[in-house]
Amino acid sequence: MKVQVTLTRSLIGRKKNQIRTANALGLSKVNQVVVHEKNEAILGMINTIVHLVKVEDL
Repeated sequence: MKVQVTLTRSLIGRKKNQIRTANALGLSKVNQVVVHEKNEAILGMINTIVHLVKVEDL
């Protein structure tokens, strides 16, 4: 199963760990979309920045 993650809020002024998490997911620009396999590591990263992203199951 896959999950689609869209960065909906800017990373400017966020904590360093949130910026690094978004970059590790492949998100650097607003409205950028990435698709990842759904696993515990990815879900944990998404949980760290859940207030900045929109998540959809594929």
